[in-house]
Amino acid sequence: MSAVFERPSLRRRVSPWLQGFDGPLAFAVFLLACAGLLTMYSSGFDHGTRFVDHARNMLIAGVIMFVVAQVPPQRLMSFAVPLYTLGVALLIAVAVFGITKKGARRWVNVGIVIQPSEILKIAMPLMLAWWFQKREGQLRTLDFIVAGLLLLVPVGLVVKQPDLGTAILILSGGLYVIYFAGLSWKLILPVLLAGAIAVAALVMSGDRICQDDVKWPAMRDYQKHRVCTLLDPTTDPLGKGFHIIQGMIAIGSGGPTGKGFMKGTQTHLEFIPERTTDFVFAAYAEEFGLMGTLGLIACFTFVLARGLVIAAQAPTAFTRLLGGALTMSFFTYAMVNMGMVSGILPVVGIPLPFISYGGTAMVTLGLAMGMLMSIARSRRLMQS
Repeated sequence: MSAVFERPSLRRRVSPWLQGFDGPLAFAVFLLACAGLLTMYSSGFDHGTRFVDHARNMLIAGVIMFVVAQVPPQRLMSFAVPLYTLGVALLIAVAVFGITKKGARRWVNVGIVIQPSEILKIAMPLMLAWWFQKREGQLRTLDFIVAGLLLLVPVGLVVKQPDLGTAILILSGGLYVIYFAGLSWKLILPVLLAGAIAVAALVMSGDRICQDDVKWPAMRDYQKHRVCTLLDPTTDPLGKGFHIIQGMIAIGSGGPTGKGFMKGTQTHLEFIPERTTDFVFAAYAEEFGLMGTLGLIACFTFVLARGLVIAAQAPTAFTRLLGGALTMSFFTYAMVNMGMVSGILPVVGIPLPFISYGGTAMVTLGLAMGMLMSIARSRRLMQS
């Protein structure tokens, strides 16, 4: 007697891969990717192969996001210590024999030229989430001190390169984990108060401390100039203040509805510097106006809200801490980039998620979104 086996349909073969895949988060990322492609086509129209390269990078990030989403969070946790150790070792290698470009030593040749600081954007929240998972139920002040040391070592190495933008992202990713782990507000509030006082003092004494003969401790001259330019960009409108002024002009000239796709004069007449990377938001706001900007902010806000919901509903301490930190790091990307282009924050070279050109940043974002998908998938599989 012969047995007949029915071959499963394509839908049945694919459905296990999509089971628990977070549709709302994926749709929001898809909308941001579409906005990024539209903006890159316009801003990079006369900029070589930027659009094609951006589309390729986005496709790679999408594949990475899908693959990582299939990896259980327990397996992700096993990568925490090796990835962190590798990242710190490579940062030390950069400090010893790294490659210097434009006055910054940020790269190392390991067969291919890589920027190790990008690894820490993911490795840092992974490592600290692993640490607090191991200490769950027995947290002491010493555990937070150890976490602070684990955070400060790579941040210090990145600041030394110097690369303030990446250092801010690594620092914020680690601080989010420490905060979500239960750091007391008694320790947070004094730091916030001291920061507010420092900012107020900086604004009030800006004219005096921004003189050329005044040296700022622990800061390089170009970092001092960025802060002073933020306080008053008109002091050097054709030099250090040019970026901020042109960014604000482009954003303001977009008006309520924008000048229209491919019709941004500030963009196509090349008044906006770095219009495909750090200042791509100015190009977007000029062409799509206030309404388009509000739509973009709405997408970022939805990703933030959805990521926090996924983190809050995650089944373990590791997944809750990792999900919350990755989501808030995504928020930091968007907030700092739009703030610096709008003249609210100093220019520190942080890309706008899924909009700015950049292969390494796009891969990092794909990894982060894939990990969020993995956390959401594990929760839904447990519920089912």
